[in-house]
Amino acid sequence: MELKVFFSAKLCATGDAQPDALPSVQGTLPHFIQEPEDAYIVKSNPIKLRCRAAPALQIFFKCNGEWVHQNEHFSQEYKDLNTGLKVREVMINVSRQQVEDFHGPEDYWCLCVAWSHLGTSKSRKATVRIAYLRKNFEQDPQGKEVPINGMIVLHCRPPEGVPVAEVEWLKNEELLTSLTDDNIDTRADHNLIVNEARLSDSGNYTCLASNIVAKRRSATATVIVFVNGGWSLWTEWSPCNVPCGRGVQKRSRTCTNPAPLNGGAFCEGMSVQKITCNALCPIDGGWDEWGEWTVCSSQCEKLRSRECNSPAPRHRGKMCEGNSEATENCTDGLCTQDRKLLHDVKPQSMDSSNDVALYSGLGAGIIAVAILVVAVMLYRKNHSEYGVDVIDSSALTGGFQSFNFKTTRQGNPLLLNSSMQPDLTVGRPYSTPLCFQDSTDKELFDPLPDIKVKVQSSFMVSLGVAERAEFHAKGPAETFPRDLSRDYSGTADRRKKGLLTLNGPFSTGREQPRTNGVFGHPGGRLVVPNAGVSLLVPHGAVAENMSWEMHMVINQGEASVQTLEGCEILLGPEVTYGPPVLDLFTPVAMTIAHCAEVDTENWNVQLKRKTQDSKWEEVMSVEEECTSCYCLMDSTSCHLLLDQPGSYALVGEPLTQAAVKRLKLAVFGSMEAGSMRYSLRVYCVDDTPHAFQGVVAAEKTRGGQLLEEPKMLPFRANTFSLQVSIQDVPQFLWSIKPFTTCQEFSFPQVWCSNQQPLHCAFSLERYSPATAQLSCKISVRQVKGHEQILQVYTAVSETEKESVPFFMQTDCTITSQTGPKAFKIPSSIRQRICATFDTANAKGKDWQLLAQKLHLDRNLGYFAKQRSPSAVILSLWEARHQDTADLDSLASALEEIGKIHSKSSPKDRDEPESDFNHIEAGGVCGTGTPTNQTTEDSAPEYTG
Repeated sequence: MELKVFFSAKLCATGDAQPDALPSVQGTLPHFIQEPEDAYIVKSNPIKLRCRAAPALQIFFKCNGEWVHQNEHFSQEYKDLNTGLKVREVMINVSRQQVEDFHGPEDYWCLCVAWSHLGTSKSRKATVRIAYLRKNFEQDPQGKEVPINGMIVLHCRPPEGVPVAEVEWLKNEELLTSLTDDNIDTRADHNLIVNEARLSDSGNYTCLASNIVAKRRSATATVIVFVNGGWSLWTEWSPCNVPCGRGVQKRSRTCTNPAPLNGGAFCEGMSVQKITCNALCPIDGGWDEWGEWTVCSSQCEKLRSRECNSPAPRHRGKMCEGNSEATENCTDGLCTQDRKLLHDVKPQSMDSSNDVALYSGLGAGIIAVAILVVAVMLYRKNHSEYGVDVIDSSALTGGFQSFNFKTTRQGNPLLLNSSMQPDLTVGRPYSTPLCFQDSTDKELFDPLPDIKVKVQSSFMVSLGVAERAEFHAKGPAETFPRDLSRDYSGTADRRKKGLLTLNGPFSTGREQPRTNGVFGHPGGRLVVPNAGVSLLVPHGAVAENMSWEMHMVINQGEASVQTLEGCEILLGPEVTYGPPVLDLFTPVAMTIAHCAEVDTENWNVQLKRKTQDSKWEEVMSVEEECTSCYCLMDSTSCHLLLDQPGSYALVGEPLTQAAVKRLKLAVFGSMEAGSMRYSLRVYCVDDTPHAFQGVVAAEKTRGGQLLEEPKMLPFRANTFSLQVSIQDVPQFLWSIKPFTTCQEFSFPQVWCSNQQPLHCAFSLERYSPATAQLSCKISVRQVKGHEQILQVYTAVSETEKESVPFFMQTDCTITSQTGPKAFKIPSSIRQRICATFDTANAKGKDWQLLAQKLHLDRNLGYFAKQRSPSAVILSLWEARHQDTADLDSLASALEEIGKIHSKSSPKDRDEPESDFNHIEAGGVCGTGTPTNQTTEDSAPEYTG
């Protein structure tokens, strides 16, 4: 009625109620042909809103619930030629001042109302907003240095603006687009991702934000793609630098494969290697004494000869000078014209008898030679049954050639691999795989002994040997091919025979590490000291008014005899937790240290569990989605969420030769009591705390002293062996046994060690009791792989008996914690986080967002089936950060969630701040009473 009265008054006042102003079709409601559209005011320019309807007597605008004055309308009327209806069009202007003066719960809006005799029609609401773009970016991209083939991620958050700014990326002031380069990905979240960095991707990157008002440029981020240097192949050994006697051979390599670029690291290791050589001195030939003269020949000449055998020329020596034969006339010139002596003329019958005698003598000689040959062969056959037949030899010092043996007909167990032909006159270093197996299939050696191998022809080879993996040698030594599958197949066959076990025997005398504790409703934590293994029992996992006595054991030695299959190796200790009848409401979080440099392209990592019949079954692959358990791989540890007690092991299968497992290298030393000898023992063990404790326990019993901080060596699955050599020993103070300057572990020994230490020894002897210091270098390198240098500098006095400085962690003495002190997050804060995120809502503030911000957003199906997904996520976060007391990462995640929802829901800004500020300020970052924090938004910064 208000509208009709308004229109009637206008019509009466202006006299517009003429018949030609009526709609062409009686009884039809107005139909909008054009409705007002949303608009933005740029700077101070007003915008125009238009409405068009048919049939309509009048059209008026209504803005923010109030009618716009008729004088502000611009209208026109025309007839639609197609329908015959009269169409009325109305337009108004909206200025910036009108929008700024409006203060309401929503944006400035306008709509059209069209009137006919039958009634009125309303158009859609059109909003009018002032366009702006602030000057400062919320997040500028940051420069970085990235290795070649690495991933480049540049973050950009544009300035706040209306309408929302669009983002583009510039590289060196040129526009980047993912349409022309598949390697570049420009995400909807404004980030720039280069999947595999190339040298051409180095440059200056700028984030460009723009809307209808203005354009803004971020700070420039400089990206440098660098290349770490790599060694070229070794050159051939140079000739001996002396023509005669003891000299030196060299070989070199250059850091050009590739050369370091853009600040990349230079190659580590030696660029030149030297070995000693013995060049045999040349021996010139000398004549023997002349032989007797022959009888006078038919040519009236006699002959004598001599041999160049006193001595014979050798090693590039000169041949004898002069003639080897001499002739003389034996008749003093009395020969006849046909060169025959007068008294030699005989009848024809006498010549025939001489021929028969000649042939008879030749036949007898041939028979005698044949008899002699047969006799020699029988003699050699009767004297060839040696225990070891030396066919190869090595140099006395330096180099990496192998010293090799043939197998005997009895199948001698001391079987070493062959690689080169012998030269027993030239000395080269002894190097061979240091693992032997008795033919009776029993342990030959006590833990970490030094043994001596007596070789035929009086070679005495002193080796440090440790029993790790057993190899049965029934035939000739096999040289492993440079093909991964063939090399592993041989190792796999030995496993199937039971020779390589999940935890191979290593008789260190240690008991199985075990810890236990009693846990109730508050939960707690179990820790195996210095093993990298722990178990977290979450709060509420045990029912109220109940308790469980739980235990955790690291199985080793004879405790595990089941074999692995194919190319699998053990990446960490085998851990059992229980009791078997354990029944909990939420999963426990187990942490196991591992030794793999995990890369999904090179590794297939699986979690296995022992069944009741002591067989191993696969639980899950780390990269697959699974709802029965959860596996999170960090660089050095694996964090598991488990529902069932039992024995678990982390197993890896290399997919390519680029797969790497980490080795820890350590050198120990001790002075042999009552002697001048000093023993250096070098250990190569899987880089896990538990495996290194096996070395510590063994050295503790031997009184060993750690001589250098242990170092890590990446060991690749390229089938090449590991070489250990001693260098820079002071020759005038110390002597070292021959053939022991360089020793070698075969690839299967190292790769399939399965948490058991490998060990070799160097025995040095000082010339004088006054020598009190020893300095040298231990080089440990994989052929065509990485190298580490252990620097030894130590006192060797027998009076100094320092104990091994064991590397104890902070949990050495604390094996069990119960109640709130076992957790980083206070119980009240934990409950508040769970209450906030467990219930999903329309704004997306649920446990999935929490998992995303804590970087645990993989395999979300596992969390979804839990009664409290947030509680399980926090338990996994607790296990992952148990070694650090820093809660900043959790606080930052919660703060970021709060900011996101404050910006995405301005009307409900008070609600999320109330939730998150209680958590951040009062629980995680501080110790005081939780308080609400409010922020005052500054006025928008406009352009124009």
